[in-house]
Amino acid sequence: MSVEITWWGHASCTVTDSNVRVLTDPLFARRLAHLRRRRGELPPPDAWRADVALVSHLHADHLHVPSLARLAQGTRLLVPRGALRAVPGLRRLTGLRVTEVRPGDVTRVGALRVRVVHARHDGRRLPVGPHRSPALGYVVEGQARTYFAGDTGLFDEMAREVGPVDVALLPVGGWGPYLGEGHLDAGRAAEALARLAPRSAVPVHYGTYWPIGMDAVRPHEFHAPGHEFVRLAAERAPGVAVHRLGHGESVRLEVTA
Repeated sequence: MSVEITWWGHASCTVTDSNVRVLTDPLFARRLAHLRRRRGELPPPDAWRADVALVSHLHADHLHVPSLARLAQGTRLLVPRGALRAVPGLRRLTGLRVTEVRPGDVTRVGALRVRVVHARHDGRRLPVGPHRSPALGYVVEGQARTYFAGDTGLFDEMAREVGPVDVALLPVGGWGPYLGEGHLDAGRAAEALARLAPRSAVPVHYGTYWPIGMDAVRPHEFHAPGHEFVRLAAERAPGVAVHRLGHGESVRLEVTA
């Protein structure tokens, strides 16, 4: 039994399990507002293929309507509860099968069970939009149990709510020189790894986008989080195999029952 993870950059990954393709937070743009893609080619059309796409929260670098519009007709799309009201552009994606979800919900996609869990993060559509919407993580359960954290900070019930998992896709950085409340940096991600104790982990949400004109501002915050996470994970969760992927790279992980 195995699961294959491909990292396209930022929080966008394809998880292939039981012949089902799961796409996380699709972002296929060279530029987004003040952000520019500084590393990695744009994902190829193959990245747009998915049986289901998971959106963790409403921030534009995670719910990107033009990227979602590239998905094939009939693709299932799970979004946080309230997204259709808060992001009118979603309503124009009439070819997608959109379902709003909240923590505790479970959705079946082929042979997979997708379980929705809590994330500690401001899930609103910013900088405008008063409508509140939960930030989410997802646990994809098939031959493996794969946790996609979205954007989150540490929270006390993380290990209990997420439950035993085989693979964790954890954010370890961001798109700017400062990480605010509700984020994981490399150190906090290593702490999350120690709490979750999966067999394998893949760092995401770093080293892809950076504000235009800020190339010289604390550049280590752009380049270093993946390496730092590998180092700290070896100290705090030495039993976990960490796979630091390049943009567009994949890893196939064997899972024993």
